[in-house]
Order: sequence, then C-alpha cells, then structure tokens
Amino acid sequence: MAVDQLSVIQAEAELARLAGALAAANRAYHTEDAPEISDAAYDALKRRNAEIEKRFPDLKRADSPSEQVGSAVSDGFGKVRHAVRMLSLENAFDDKEVAEFDQRIRRFLGLSDDAPLGYTAEPKIDGLSLSLRYENGRLVQAATRGDGEVGENVTANALTIKDIPQTLTGAPAILEVRGEVYMSHADFAALNARQDASGGKTFANPRNAAAGSLRQLDAEITRARPLRFFAYAWGEVSEPLAPTQKGAIDRLANLGFQTNPLTQRFEDIEGLARHYRDIETRRASLGYDIDGVVYKVDDLRLQERLGFRSTTPRWAIAHKFPAELAWTVLEAIDIQVGRTGALSPVARLRPITVGGVVVSNATLHNEDYIAGRDSNGGPIREGRDIRVGDWVQVYRAGDVIPKIKDVDLARRPAEARPYAFPQTCPECGSVAMREPGDAVHRCIGGLICPAQAVEKLKHFVSRGAFDIEGLGAKQIEMFFADDLLPIREPADIFTLAARDRANLSKLANRDGFGERSAKKLFAAIEDRRKIPLAKLLFALGIRHLGETSSAMIATHYETWPAFEAAMTAARVGEGPEWDDLIGIDGVGSVMAASLVTTMQQEAERASIDWLVAQLDVQESRCVVAENSPVAGKTIVFTGTLKKMSRAEAKARAEALGAKVAGSVSAKTDLLVAGPGAGSKTKKAEELGIETINEDHWLSLIGGA
Repeated sequence: MAVDQLSVIQAEAELARLAGALAAANRAYHTEDAPEISDAAYDALKRRNAEIEKRFPDLKRADSPSEQVGSAVSDGFGKVRHAVRMLSLENAFDDKEVAEFDQRIRRFLGLSDDAPLGYTAEPKIDGLSLSLRYENGRLVQAATRGDGEVGENVTANALTIKDIPQTLTGAPAILEVRGEVYMSHADFAALNARQDASGGKTFANPRNAAAGSLRQLDAEITRARPLRFFAYAWGEVSEPLAPTQKGAIDRLANLGFQTNPLTQRFEDIEGLARHYRDIETRRASLGYDIDGVVYKVDDLRLQERLGFRSTTPRWAIAHKFPAELAWTVLEAIDIQVGRTGALSPVARLRPITVGGVVVSNATLHNEDYIAGRDSNGGPIREGRDIRVGDWVQVYRAGDVIPKIKDVDLARRPAEARPYAFPQTCPECGSVAMREPGDAVHRCIGGLICPAQAVEKLKHFVSRGAFDIEGLGAKQIEMFFADDLLPIREPADIFTLAARDRANLSKLANRDGFGERSAKKLFAAIEDRRKIPLAKLLFALGIRHLGETSSAMIATHYETWPAFEAAMTAARVGEGPEWDDLIGIDGVGSVMAASLVTTMQQEAERASIDWLVAQLDVQESRCVVAENSPVAGKTIVFTGTLKKMSRAEAKARAEALGAKVAGSVSAKTDLLVAGPGAGSKTKKAEELGIETINEDHWLSLIGGA
C-alpha cells in the first residue's frame, strides 16, 4: 500500500518497528561488520521510514533513523571527532524521485526550470567510508565514519593500503580526503579461498571483507588484505580545492588519489539518467560492488547555499538500483488494535527471503487494500483482492513489514473466500466503525478497550515521551494486567511507589523484580516527574500530534497553564484561541481539532489533570541567537520572495531565534511581504503590525 493510504496508527506502528530494525541493522553493519540484512533490504527500511516521516511529520520519533548516521564506534579503537561531520545520503529509487530532487533544489535556490544547473554523477561504491587527514602534506590520521560525529582511529591500518598516499605535494596545509575502502571481486574471491584453506573465517561479501579488514586491531592483518580506496569527497580544508565538485575530484586525482573514472559532469537530469542506465548495464563487469549512482550539485557555492539537513546534504542524492520481489503463500490475516483504536490487518506469510531478509509478515493496511481498491474506490492490482491461501508477490523496496504487490489468480485455491473485515473489535467486542472519508475501522471502546489502553501506556513511556528506565512495553503489559498494583492510566505510574508501600512492598517479591530493581524503578519514575512541556504533550498520545508539532506548540504556549487555558477556552473553527492555535506554523485544522476535542472531553481531561497534578512541567523557551535583531519575535512570510525561497527564509529566521508562523495574529511581530501578498497584509495593517519587504528583511538580518 502507498504511504498516503496509511492511517496514523499504522504509520506510528511502522515507524516504531523501523526504528528498532534499523538500529539493529546499523549495529550489525557498522560496528560488528556482520550485517544481518542485505543492502537492498536496509535501503528499503530507510526509504519506508523517510516516506512515512514525510507523510506524517508529526509522528517522527526521538530515535528516528533519519536523524542518525552510521553507528557508535567500537570500544577496540581510539575515538576521533570529525572536524566536519561525515553524513549519509538521501536515496532515490526511480527517475521521478531524481526529478523531484532537482525540483527541490531549484525551489530552494529560487531557480527556474530552465536555469542552468550542473551535476556530477559517480558510482556509489559499496564499501566502508574513511576520512584521511593530511597536515602539511603528511597523512596524520585516518578515521571511520562511526556515527558521523565520532569515528574510529584506524590510522595504522590505513597506512597499509597502497591506494592511500602517505605524503602529498601541492596540497592545502590541512586537507581531509574522504572516500570508500573496498575490495575487488577478484581479490575477495582469492581472500575467501585463502581463508577457507587455512580454516579461517570466510566473508559473506566484499563489503564485509573490506570493513572487517580495515577494522582489525592488528595492522599486519590489514596489510595482508587486498584493500583499495576511491576518493570522492573532502572534509576540513584550509583552502578550497576548486570552485566545482568535478574540479575538486580532478584535483584529488592530481594529488595522487584514485578517483572513479566513471565520474562525469552533466548539464541536466536527462544526462544523469543516461549515465545511470549505462553504469547499471556495466555493473557486473566493473570488478567491484556498487549499489547505485550518486548525483551532486557541481557548483560548490550552490552546495554551500543549500547546506545540510540533520544527516544528509540537500545538494546530493544516491540513485539506488532496484530491490527484489518474491512470491509466497498468505497463510492467515490477523487484526491488531492500536492506541487510537485503529484496526490494522497484518498478513502472516509462509517465510520467504526477500532482498536478503526472511519475511513472514506484510502490512495489509485496511479493508479497501485487501479488497483490491484504493481510498477513492478505484482498482489497485487491477481489482484483484487478497485471500487467505493466495500466492502473493511481496515487495520490500521501502517497507519494514513489506507490502503485497500482486496476487497470482492462477494459483488461487478453490476454497479461498473473500476476506470479511471484522465489524467489531477483536480485543473488547466494541463496534469497529469506519467514518466517512476514513480508510480505517476504529474501535469505539476507548478506555474500556484493553488494547487501546495498553498501547497508549506503551506510547507514554516510549523513548520520545517519558522514557522511564525499567518501565518498557513488557512491564506495562504486566502492570496493566495486575490486580494488586495496576497501571491503567498514566497517572497510576506516579502513584505506584506509594501504592506499593501501602501493600507492604509487594513489588519486590514479584517475578522479574527484587528489592533492588523495585527501588531502581521507583527512582526512575521519580526522576521523570520533572518533564519538558513538549515531551508531556507528545506523551499524551493525542491523535495527529507528533514530536515535531508537540515541540512547536510547547514553544508557542511556553507553559502548561497557558496551553491548558487556551485549549479549555478554544472552540473548534472559531474564536481568537482557535485562530492563535492554527496560526502556529505546521498546525492545521485537523490537528488543532484533535487537540481541542481531547482537552475538552470529560474523561480524557480528568485523566490528564490527574496526571499533571503528579508532575513538575517545565517551561519551553526558544533558544535565542546572540546578536540577533529578530530573536524571540514571531514572523510571517507572505507573497513571492525573489532573492531566496520560502524554505530558505524560514530556516534563516529560525536560526536567528525567531518563531515563524503561518498566519497573522495579534501575536505577530513582523510581516515580510513579497509581490502578490494579499489578505495577510491587510490583516497586518488592521492589527498595526509592522510590514517590510524582502530587501528590508535581508538588510535587517544581514549582519546577524
């Protein structure tokens, strides 16, 4: 199923599974050099995570894989802090996504579709990233990427690789050269043959062999391994290598580094596509592993303007080669109930390997997807429904629990029957309603539904929320079912210690607990009584409210009493409190209505008030940039900006400590209006809010 057909609860569940799966994969791949899944499968997980976060930005987790690079360094090596972070790359899987990448860059830079914009294209080597630091022409340090900020010191090992020069002539005084350590197919085969003959460990693929060889504690072992190195980037430099990406790569080649001969420059994305197809057809004959082609904006001045996201540069993307498909049998369809009551169907499959990973589950999303239709009633899979017993094609390019791509009607058993979606909740028996316009059935049981209550509590103690050590999902299930010390709502967590004392410290005598572990749990709970407002809002599990929006709302209202008073006074769709709420940048009417409705429901509000009475909720204040003329001000941009994109203007304002709102209100301090500005300008005039043009705005922030 496409991401835009996911319900919020399905998306949230998949993001949770993705975070765990990707964390484990990163440890296995980067730290242990023993990957448990294939590169294609890993890319699929990353892509699925990115797609869901893009569709549901409010659900982004604190431990989101999109905010992480690599994995923590091994204890066996010294640590090196990179002067310039070593980031990962955004991925594209088809020409459409490459075109979208080009359009995003043009929008950010304010370039028209026909404006010249050059790119470089180079094979994406499947190896281990390495940073080489040269000072006054001498190699002084080599480090792996690690988590992007701190890597492993492998200097002694890097000195044994023939492709890596130990001295340079004509290089900048400080030069960090970055590239990929890899092993050729022929050398890999020969190494495995030697390892097998001597009874040593054989490697699963050249990447594992290269990574394991570079990260040896004994440099002499590395010396005996046939490692190679391609240079393709740089970190800290005391002076620019060249004005362009291609020029800088050529400069590295002139300094004595091996650079990939297939690296070329193109004037348009059509040229990139042709080069991608050419490299793909030659892939098997290259003699080393690649898993895609990397595109980079060629002009380094534009790269600087585009800058970086948290883990990836805006000016580069990896166009990956396709993932795999597989056929297997659908043995059963199970229904899971989430914290918002959504009924999520899951396919139980006969285990099959897809992209290097054994798959036994697949998401089925909702009733329409199983029936072979989209949310508008149109056919998907040409109208073929999915039935228990069917042979189904499983597609893993982007799904943590893969999706079912197709059904083989020729192999459908005669006894297979259309699936009847349940009309009642399998957990509590309440009616499962499907509201008009919603693709999902939801249990109306609310607090009486044990599945919803348990899932809400699990969310409450999750990493991005209260994150109480010793109180995870398994413990929540145990306490929820407990009759003596139950936890049925969040406030119960903070009365647990008092109730335990009243019951003669019974917890210390339970399975899985002793006196010491019980005390540690109570201490961990006590430590979480003091909580930032943003984390409290996210922990409440209000539908449509994720971490990002929780942080924005917390920054806007600053204190719990101010937020609580505003939500109590607000009326959905009207009034100053409503206008103020939806004026927060990123808060729409659906999210706002969910907030107001939740805070005004009697049972929910009683539960929340009882919880807050147990807590010390901390204020949320904006980080104020030093020497900023707009720090702490609320700014609205409207109309067309000529000299920078709206995204660039917003990013610059927020970096200077300002709040950026989506609509004008009495709390607005400044309106920046370009050509075509309409109702916002008029409202600003009515409210007496200062309005300036883009030139004035640039002049105002020019020295900040």
